[in-house]
Amino acid sequence: MANINLLPWRERLRAERKRDFGMLVLLAVILAGAALGYWHWYNNQLIEFQQERNRFLQNEIAKVNKQIKEIRNLEKVRKQLIARMKVVAELQSQRPLVVHLFDELVATLPDGVYLNSVVQKGRSVTVQGKAESNARISAYMRNIEASPWLSNPQLRIIEQKGGGDGSPTFSLTMQQVVPKAEGKK
Repeated sequence: MANINLLPWRERLRAERKRDFGMLVLLAVILAGAALGYWHWYNNQLIEFQQERNRFLQNEIAKVNKQIKEIRNLEKVRKQLIARMKVVAELQSQRPLVVHLFDELVATLPDGVYLNSVVQKGRSVTVQGKAESNARISAYMRNIEASPWLSNPQLRIIEQKGGGDGSPTFSLTMQQVVPKAEGKK
């Protein structure tokens, strides 16, 4: 039989397979590198997108915090305005009280009693005057008790001076009240 030398053919086949294997390994390394590069790029894009969303949220939170501060300032201004309105309303409601006080002082004053001074502090009214007799002062106190605008008369001082006309002087304290309307409870 003839001897056929198959070594060069096997050598070539082995070299081709080695080269093909090297190319496949190189291709696999290139594909793996490309896949890793894409994965890294994709993750960086996700991180940048999330950071952009976070910046947007922080900007919106800053805007909302600014609006909250403005609302709090407006609430303070509102409370101040309401307090002022209450003071004005209270003053408006008390305006006719002085008129009623003087009207009641005249209406309750009996003949023979004369007032020298009237001092009002808050709701408390102090009057000083002269009377022809102690009975007239008692009548004045009863008239005050019967008045819808005055109450709680308290006699502080009554003096009988020996000189001149002999009229007793007195100091009387009373409270000014606002009568309740009959329809209100």
